Amino acid sequence: MMPVTGGTINMMEYLLQGSVLDQSLESLLHRLRGLCDNMEPETFLDHEMVFLLKGQQASPFVLRARRSMDKSGMPWHLRYLGQPEIGDKNRHALVRNCVDIATSDNLTDFLVEMGFRMDHEFVAKGHVFRKGIMKIVVYKIFRILMPGNTESIEPLSLSYLVELNVVAPAGQDIVSDDMRNFAEQLKPLVHLEKIDPKRLM
Repeated sequence: MMPVTGGTINMMEYLLQGSVLDQSLESLLHRLRGLCDNMEPETFLDHEMVFLLKGQQASPFVLRARRSMDKSGMPWHLRYLGQPEIGDKNRHALVRNCVDIATSDNLTDFLVEMGFRMDHEFVAKGHVFRKGIMKIVVYKIFRILMPGNTESIEPLSLSYLVELNVVAPAGQDIVSDDMRNFAEQLKPLVHLEKIDPKRLM
């Protein structure tokens, strides 16, 4: 039975993360081409803005607005990620609520009118692979040197982030077993782990 909230299915993101140094990127991409579905991986170049709404609660409400910079006519995407459910040690992946919707072009103006404040922005450039319902994203984050100018960027580090994720209805914890098995095949090129974001703060 799928949990339903307000007429919609409660979707969860199952996530494993790691990183790979620039010089190991080609080896990892080669391995992923062999392991993933038989299609050329997509490339992307996205601009993401993170908005905060401060209220009475201790931590602000966070929304992410993302748009494609290399594919014209694509809609903006608004994303909400809930707090990770990290208590269950039997799960092999981090699990959190996930809402992702396509929106109109005036998304950022709308968020500001609603009282949100932009906290930070960045450019992400990379590759997307697919293996069944799993999505593997390998990307580099670029710092924006002049606010609002996505042409003026520099790499944030000498490595690429690697994320393995599945978006599925709540209660589908079996997918984390498949994710762990797939992650094992990427070792020792990259070690994908269940990372608690609070540990990084």
